[in-house]
Amino acid sequence: MSPRDTRRADRVAAAIREEVASHLAAGVRDPRITGLVTVTGVDLTSDLRRARVYVSVMTGEDDKSATGATLEALNDLGHQLKGQVGRALRLRLAPELEFRLDETVARASRIESLLAQIKSDDDRRDD
Repeated sequence: MSPRDTRRADRVAAAIREEVASHLAAGVRDPRITGLVTVTGVDLTSDLRRARVYVSVMTGEDDKSATGATLEALNDLGHQLKGQVGRALRLRLAPELEFRLDETVARASRIESLLAQIKSDDDRRDD
């Protein structure tokens, strides 16, 4: 794959991210989608046939079942979104959309809390 091909895939991935995010912001009517869903990134295969859409789901509580239900609903909506993305971006073949949970934010939060705990333990030892 030439460098030119990767630039096109990057541009299409960014456009898919924008299109999916705007569709979700417009309000999807599915009761399984709870909380705030943010599209954090899109990985696109080099042949542009599959797009892995990473989302962050913020619910009021730390509920894995609500997050799982939201992810399942998004994957069910993938076919509908595929058509909209294809039309909006004028793609001959719209990619299959697969939604995955982006756990980067959760990992960063966990690391920050562990570091804060270590710092407070060190502060107590110094006293």
